[in-house]
Amino acid sequence: MSLYSEKVMDHFRNPRNVGSMENADGVGEVGNAKCGDIMKIYLKIDDDVVTDVKFETFGCGSAIASSSMATEMIKGKPLDEILTVTNKAVTEALDGLPAHKLHCSVLAEEAIRAAVKDYYDKNGVAYDAAQFSASCAACHA
Repeated sequence: MSLYSEKVMDHFRNPRNVGSMENADGVGEVGNAKCGDIMKIYLKIDDDVVTDVKFETFGCGSAIASSSMATEMIKGKPLDEILTVTNKAVTEALDGLPAHKLHCSVLAEEAIRAAVKDYYDKNGVAYDAAQFSASCAACHA
């Protein structure tokens, strides 16, 4: 049995939405010093809907696959819906990740939240700060 699912391998080998974005409406960059992965997600937003999304990830195959899958999950969705995307949902969409790679899906969730928070901050949108707190303290040890 392979350590990685076919979906993980596909998103690693053929990542979707790779690149940077000029004039992004929201940018979220997160990193994990423990594992060395860094994710940056760029959002283009129109009427509170993600109309385009790009990512740049420095990290392992699981980090790249998690970033790619997360961008696919949020493209075309309203902000309130993308804020409900969890690392568990990213992992399930990839048909699982090895336990020692789950932090990669956490980074994807946090990058999305950071990009939305950046958009809210730039546009003076009020929000509950608790909604943007780190989701996995164990991943940041």
